[in-house]
Amino acid sequence: MSAASDKPRCDQAERVTEYALLALSASEVSVVEAHLAACSDCRQELELLRPIIDSLAAWPTDVLRPSKSLWSRLARRIAAETGRAPVLDATRRWKEPEWEHVAPGIACKLLANDTKNDRVSMLVRLAPGGEYPPHSHAGVEELHLLHGELWINERKLYPGDYNRAEVGTADARVRSETGCTCVLITSTRDRLR
Repeated sequence: MSAASDKPRCDQAERVTEYALLALSASEVSVVEAHLAACSDCRQELELLRPIIDSLAAWPTDVLRPSKSLWSRLARRIAAETGRAPVLDATRRWKEPEWEHVAPGIACKLLANDTKNDRVSMLVRLAPGGEYPPHSHAGVEELHLLHGELWINERKLYPGDYNRAEVGTADARVRSETGCTCVLITSTRDRLR
């Protein structure tokens, strides 16, 4: 994928492609992410890949994912050509997390947990009439409303709206009369009041 140049391609560039395609195991992901943090060439490679991979999302899934029988034949053929063991399990990709009921009227689906930076990304669903407890922000909080209506203090959000709360601010009342679903990126150190 890299543009032609006199500069040799990083030996990790192929792993970056696999990372972008979500084709790595969890242990491999952490290794590639550590490499990306240190390698500007691979970060640039990843940025070049993103629009291409994003365009694949519109393709029918049967084009993107071969049938089990085809996957098995391909895996055996690749193994024969490379001398490696066949990778027969095409289902080792990211597994959809489950919704967890964390309080009455509140369910969360954890997407990512960055323990090093005390950050969490999740989907949050409030039931109709549901309220989130008052809380103070220990870090920047970002919320994107996907469905329903959500009141944050005196501001009413509609699907597509974004809300950013700065460190040290507080939400006295967060509620939804209709029920809602949002993407929430926040600190794990927020304090409930």
